[in-house]
Amino acid sequence: MTTAPPEVAGSTGSPSAEAPHARRGLALALLAGAQLMIVLDATIVNIALPDMGKALDISETSLSWVMNAYMLTFGGLLLLGGRLGDLFGRRRLLALGLIVFTVASLLGGFAGNEAMLLASRALQGVGGAMVAPAVLSLVTTTFEEGPERNKAFGVYAAVSGMGSAVGLLMGGLLVEYLSWRWVMFVNVPIGIALVAALPLAIPDDAKTGEKAIWRGRLDIPGALTSTLGVTALVYGVIRAADKSWGDGLTIGSLALSAVLIAAFIVIELKVERPLMPMRLFHNRNRSASYVVMALAAGGMMGSFFFITLYMQLVAGYSPIKSGLAYLPLCAGVMVSAQFTSVMLPKIGPRVLLTVGPVLAAVGLFYYAMLDVDSSYVTGLLPAMIIFGLGMGLIFVAIMATAVAGIAPEDAGIGSAMLNVTQQVGGAVAIAVLTTIYSSAKDDKLRDEVAKLGGKAPDLHTIKVALTEGYTAGFMTAGILLAVAAVIAVAVLRVDKSELPAETTGGLH
Repeated sequence: MTTAPPEVAGSTGSPSAEAPHARRGLALALLAGAQLMIVLDATIVNIALPDMGKALDISETSLSWVMNAYMLTFGGLLLLGGRLGDLFGRRRLLALGLIVFTVASLLGGFAGNEAMLLASRALQGVGGAMVAPAVLSLVTTTFEEGPERNKAFGVYAAVSGMGSAVGLLMGGLLVEYLSWRWVMFVNVPIGIALVAALPLAIPDDAKTGEKAIWRGRLDIPGALTSTLGVTALVYGVIRAADKSWGDGLTIGSLALSAVLIAAFIVIELKVERPLMPMRLFHNRNRSASYVVMALAAGGMMGSFFFITLYMQLVAGYSPIKSGLAYLPLCAGVMVSAQFTSVMLPKIGPRVLLTVGPVLAAVGLFYYAMLDVDSSYVTGLLPAMIIFGLGMGLIFVAIMATAVAGIAPEDAGIGSAMLNVTQQVGGAVAIAVLTTIYSSAKDDKLRDEVAKLGGKAPDLHTIKVALTEGYTAGFMTAGILLAVAAVIAVAVLRVDKSELPAETTGGLH
């Protein structure tokens, strides 16, 4: 049993006695709303990129930095954001993060030039790096471990899983009927409402035993090396996807990242109050869950990336139609997430974390059979449903496994680590999958041009080459999920007997 150190004594991580079920229901709604705002941001902005470029005269090369600026600050500051919540109060950090994100969205909506837009996106990433770990750690500390927390994880996972697809649909609607500026402005009323409701939904940090945590000191050397190390890693993989793995700046960034992360680990082993306690990794189930999350996130983000391109560039779908096409996937995630929250105490996470990746892999392999003329009903729909069901099983079970039994003083950093593995795993996977896609597409295009006797390729030939690249990406993403299933079977040793006994508590 882990004993809290003196500076965190009294922080139990259990729901406050002042938080009845009705209040916890409001808390869950607020936390789900905050998570949805962060998840939406990636795809809702993605849809608006062409219009942003035209309005602000941003080159195609620079346009990618509208996404990259956010990824750099978000990924680089996640660990620090998680620990700040542990040290200074999670509700306080959530409020600050929501305010920063909302102000950044307002500034982005009013952006009159490229520099202002990129700065606002970077500031959004700073806010997101505070909100994301605070939300997950508050789910962990607000709801009792067992069925009540599993239900909360089910809602959290459903929101996380469907957020990207909802963002595509919402982004398409806003761009088509209003303006690209509204993909930024839409966050403002949501952020204001969440900040206003926060005191009503989440108990004050000082009333939940967290006041004592505020006396902790921040590990400055660890904060600097981790932030710079993860930022260099994210930049390196972004650069690899944009240029190549052999590019000098790519190699330099990845090498710098390796040095900084190694220095970070050495620092954490020596300091009295580490930013990321190494005890987090002493639990084999938690360590395995981080690896499975990285692989699952890579497969999921690769899937969204390629299937969106396929629908719009090959099948000819509009942004709105693409968003609507994702709805069955959202439904699959929601159904399986709720199923998992109920079954988790009965069968344990190991079975779910084996079946989930297998189902998701099957869905991706089904995508890999797409061709230029595939229909939605027979080509896309079955894959979306199967993939969605698999991802819903994964996310609830992986979060429950990663935070089960975690010391209250480590809830924030433990949640942040799960977010880091998701973000970094997704970024690395997209860089690798993009390389595989480009190679397969170029090889296919050369073959098709040769068949045409060297003539310029027509539109159909280009679509054939694009589809070849996408299907190669799907196949590789499916392999990532298959590896995740193998790790779950080989490494995870947690079963239902190790989870808290079922209680009669619930969410209302």
